[in-house]
Amino acid sequence: MKKNLFIIAITLILFSGCAMVNTSTSGLPKESFLEFIGNPQKYNGGVDVTVDEKAPFKALVYNNHPDRTKGKVYAIPTGKHAVTVTFNNTVIYKQQIFLSTQETRKVELP
Repeated sequence: MKKNLFIIAITLILFSGCAMVNTSTSGLPKESFLEFIGNPQKYNGGVDVTVDEKAPFKALVYNNHPDRTKGKVYAIPTGKHAVTVTFNNTVIYKQQIFLSTQETRKVELP
């Protein structure tokens, strides 16, 4: 009887030390980014950007210089998009682009 209790106690101790491990995996968010490169003095106040004929947003323009810190990026969903950039109601960039997850596309303005 003592032997059975001893075996049960040892078994309970061993199994109480084992815990279920819950794991969760998540991929990268399905978004990509646009960064606008050009002469900031030429585009004072930024440019208006329209993605897929949705409401435009204002974007800042940065110099493309190797020593510069990364400029502000604008998140958009991944996939194929029609991007139109205007400044003073003039279209300066219009392109169909495809962006992968977490890709940053530099849009070079004239």
